[in-house]
Amino acid sequence: MFRRSGCLGCILLSRYGFLFFVFTLSMNMGIAQIDRIEPPHWWVGFKDQKLQLLLHAEKIGNANVILDHPQVTLEAVHTATSPNYLFLDLVIPEGTSPGELEFKLNQTGKPQTSLSYELKERRYDSDVFTGFSSEDVLYLITPDRFANGNPANDVVSSMREKAHSRKDDYARHGGDIRGMINHLNYISEMGFTAIWPSPLLENDMPEQSYHGYAITDFYQVDPRFGTLDEYRELADKAREKGIKLIMDQVANHCGLYHWWMDDLPFTDWINDQPAFEKGKAVKTSNHRRTTHQDLYASEFDKENMVKGWFVPAMPDLNQENPYLAAYIIQNSIYWIETLGLGGIRQDTYPYPDKHFMADWARRIMTEYPDFSIVGEEWSYNPLQVAYWQHGKQNRDGYRSYLKSSMDFPMQKTLVESLLEKEDWNTGLIRLYEALANDFHYASPKDLMLFADNHDMDRVFTQLNEDPVLTRMALAFLLFVPRIPQIYYGTEILMENSAKPDSHGRIRSDFPGGWKGDSINAFGAKGLTKEQKDMQQFLKRVLQFRKQETAIHSGQTKHFAPEDGVYVLFRYLGDSTVALILNKNIKAVDLDLTRFAEMGLDGVIFREIISGERVAWEGKLTLEKRGVLILSNLK
Repeated sequence: MFRRSGCLGCILLSRYGFLFFVFTLSMNMGIAQIDRIEPPHWWVGFKDQKLQLLLHAEKIGNANVILDHPQVTLEAVHTATSPNYLFLDLVIPEGTSPGELEFKLNQTGKPQTSLSYELKERRYDSDVFTGFSSEDVLYLITPDRFANGNPANDVVSSMREKAHSRKDDYARHGGDIRGMINHLNYISEMGFTAIWPSPLLENDMPEQSYHGYAITDFYQVDPRFGTLDEYRELADKAREKGIKLIMDQVANHCGLYHWWMDDLPFTDWINDQPAFEKGKAVKTSNHRRTTHQDLYASEFDKENMVKGWFVPAMPDLNQENPYLAAYIIQNSIYWIETLGLGGIRQDTYPYPDKHFMADWARRIMTEYPDFSIVGEEWSYNPLQVAYWQHGKQNRDGYRSYLKSSMDFPMQKTLVESLLEKEDWNTGLIRLYEALANDFHYASPKDLMLFADNHDMDRVFTQLNEDPVLTRMALAFLLFVPRIPQIYYGTEILMENSAKPDSHGRIRSDFPGGWKGDSINAFGAKGLTKEQKDMQQFLKRVLQFRKQETAIHSGQTKHFAPEDGVYVLFRYLGDSTVALILNKNIKAVDLDLTRFAEMGLDGVIFREIISGERVAWEGKLTLEKRGVLILSNLK
């Protein structure tokens, strides 16, 4: 296991741009070099005044710790099962001044050791942490596959995986933070208001580390993505352009090569720890997420769901251990405060201990009342998804404090309804009925809807490479009461049809993100006509949506589909937007008298893609299959 020590550690830390800890030790040390103190620093001024520090060093558990400070109190010192850990409970009262805390560490018969820990002034005002909402559109990015802004960091010789090949779907390709910074103008000009990169923290795994979900250091930016300073630069420059940065976090598991796996602090730090420590096969999750709500679920199934490892390469963290629970909560707050985050996307939300997840979300929302968290619950049952959203009155009394869940049920229905033949109970009627399920959600407009993401086939592939159906899918998710998320490359019809279900191909390189690419989608160079049309379609819709309050917070009314046509309205004050999805290949007449209750007779609309004027009277001829988006002229 890599240990930082002496000048070499200073050189490595400087190179990676991440000041991992802030402390000094006397030269005449009685205690071994302290290689970890986490969080590496903290701030004054939080509502929750408690902070728990993790210290790791050889036999530090024998040390007596003293803090003499006029404001901050060392409330308790905890040893662990491993002799190489100490956990320090601090109380940082309101009004504490920023500065250094000086700890004294003593062992019998050995010289005293000094340790300095920094408390900082908070960097951002509260209005930075406003979270995301239905006003926003999130752009999901797989950073390794988006743009390579710094080829010098493609390979880091000290890390386990050295494979780098754009020809290998599962190797690292070199995309990084600098690449995202370089293309913030493109993201802004397209009309996106938030970016969600998959995790950027260290994944020092032997293979397939590009995706970021096997974290091996929760406080270290992966040097192949860049530095902490670059991560901050991304957040700050995005914010200047009105773009929020969403951090993808993982509370359920870590990577098998996480630094603590060689020296676990307690016997219950991870689930199924005895089997792991004996070199035996560990239990993997049964993935039966219904056990959280099932009135008849067995304890056997419940335990296997939560305590089984997600996959053998990702140790399952035991959030019932109070020290690990505090560690995860503090880590989330550390990154919110360090980057001025606009939100968190929490991976595999139902897999950790659900009571811990409620505590985690509650603590964050207490410190940042206007913040946003979206949890991944990959279930196609809306009853399950609704269970996790804050405000839902659950039969078991569970309260999640989670503002948003990911709307997998609607995503699946959206694709299926567009592909199905129109009939009494198939096709667009299923989409209509799926939206009718919104009565079950505590706050439908706070659900996150998407056509595809980094874990499923590209929507263009799902829709049999039909650009018209793809436009219809995107229009729907952008106009219903939801928080929309669009996966990078959807705007240029990226697909994985040759390799369905291949995660490596789903996360293909964005053309133009690498020097020498023959196609540059950032400048629309080398794209096919279909790709250019889709890019321009999405840009116009996003820019229109950005300014249209009726879509952000207006009322919704839809009419049951008839003859392959589905009409939905969003309206607020004197603004009305009509979305018309038409699956008919031949021209059809839409009788507008059916929508009389909307009070639109004689109103003149503008179709936002073509710019044509449309009078709302009598009937509307729909010339071809596709989507119309009508906005009334005020």
